Amino acid sequence: MTETAEARVKRLSMRSWRRGTKEMDLILGPYADAHLASMSVEKLELYDKLLEENDQDLLPWVLGQNPAPDYISDFIREIGNFARKRLARA
Repeated sequence: MTETAEARVKRLSMRSWRRGTKEMDLILGPYADAHLASMSVEKLELYDKLLEENDQDLLPWVLGQNPAPDYISDFIREIGNFARKRLARA
């Protein structure tokens, strides 16, 4: 059975908020809440693939400490920018 769009967004949201490290929960959770519902199918597929990465790799990529792989570097930059803007408002 094929996953519905609604079920996929719920699954990706849950995986964004329950990463294993609090830092990535606080970065990916709010990003997912703000963007998942309006993402294209292609971007949802890329986000799903991004969530397969280890937090120990993701966090340094988002923080700009290590370069992200080419296939997600633009997406990682977008997520990092979102997180920085969100923190600046807090």
